[in-house]
Amino acid sequence: MPGAMLPLMADPTPVIDDLRVESDELDRLVAELEPELWTLPTPAPRWTIAHQIAHLAWTDRSALLAVTDAEAFRVLVDKALAAPGTFVDEGAEEGAHLPPAELLARWREGHTALGRALREAPPGARFPWYGPPMSTASMATARLMETWAHGLDVAEALGKARPPTDRLRHIARLGVRTRDFAYGVHGLTPPAGEFRVELTSPAGETWAYGPEDAPQRVTGPALDFCLLVTQRAHRADLALTAAGPDADRWLDIAQAFAGPPGTGRTPKGEPA
Repeated sequence: MPGAMLPLMADPTPVIDDLRVESDELDRLVAELEPELWTLPTPAPRWTIAHQIAHLAWTDRSALLAVTDAEAFRVLVDKALAAPGTFVDEGAEEGAHLPPAELLARWREGHTALGRALREAPPGARFPWYGPPMSTASMATARLMETWAHGLDVAEALGKARPPTDRLRHIARLGVRTRDFAYGVHGLTPPAGEFRVELTSPAGETWAYGPEDAPQRVTGPALDFCLLVTQRAHRADLALTAAGPDADRWLDIAQAFAGPPGTGRTPKGEPA
């Protein structure tokens, strides 16, 4: 989305604080798991709970390098460019074979160090990433988005419910900001005009983005929008409504995470 509609967050502290809370909630899900439960399959094909935590540990380490050592991060980018289809899975696979206690310690150490580095980053800093460079707030938001999304996969594998919270406001905002990115990774030209996005928060408030008179609109629960842009649910299973052909197309391709187009989830009732 054009920057004029959603200016960058002036103070990154709130989202860094919420990232810590999100990480702590996921930690409580896995901290006391018996070793054999780390091998439970999750909704992501071929990924166990160990793969999910290993992926977070790997991406937190990547983010920490982006924030603290741009040269070392560029090495990771070169590796990703050399194997774009397997790079992420390889990182998760490597970590998933660690003993659970070691993997858990590695993830905790990484996200704690990243949080500290983000808090210490100078005002106005921007960091390299696999997509466009990120501000401190954007980096923290991206990490919160991934922690929440992969935490949902872990919770589902364990048969646990994770009630939505107003921390979703960060993910919703990111989902709106990445509209043009989603078009681009699908080889499509983004629409010229802005959309109006109106979402109902878990607390019943309305989160609104874009001009009130925009002819193309998306409305629905904030949780459903966040599930869509993280590709944790199929559009057919969500209560989101689009007005206008471009807005309707966006709901088919929405993606808030960096990298090639995701495969998404199949609708409920259909084989994965």
